[in-house]
Amino acid sequence: MSENSETTAFDGAKYRQVLGHFPTGVTVITAMTDEGPAGMAIGSFTSLSLDPALVLFSATKTSASWGKLRGAGKFCVNILADDQEDVSRVFGSKADDKFSEIGWKHSGNGAPLINGVLAYIDCDLHSVLDGGDHDIIVCAVTDLDVKHEGGALVFFRGGYGRVAF
Repeated sequence: MSENSETTAFDGAKYRQVLGHFPTGVTVITAMTDEGPAGMAIGSFTSLSLDPALVLFSATKTSASWGKLRGAGKFCVNILADDQEDVSRVFGSKADDKFSEIGWKHSGNGAPLINGVLAYIDCDLHSVLDGGDHDIIVCAVTDLDVKHEGGALVFFRGGYGRVAF
């Protein structure tokens, strides 16, 4: 039994249901590994600090994709545009070659920069913190840019949506 289930009156399904009512942006974290390009879809990405420039995301400790990415030390955060739901689905899957049908090039730090993203953030691994069944990954920003203006892909109540102002 987990610590959470011993101290709370709700179960995991209720937790996911309630937090699903909080819309999140959709990103794909990528890196070059010894085996080639690797990546995973992440909805937990956020800014952490301006000085020094830090960002963070979390990943399930048992994730095979995170296992591949973790050793790379350099990542590219790809902020998905509103027409990139297919990209999110590919990188949210357990597919072996997630890059086979995705256009990309190397970012400044060598990690894959996916074609068509709204913006990207190159970063170096700063620290990994314990977050229960997840790792909390803190990264130092080394470069960033907006690739084009447009709507953003968001995740809300188990589905995808679009936001543009």
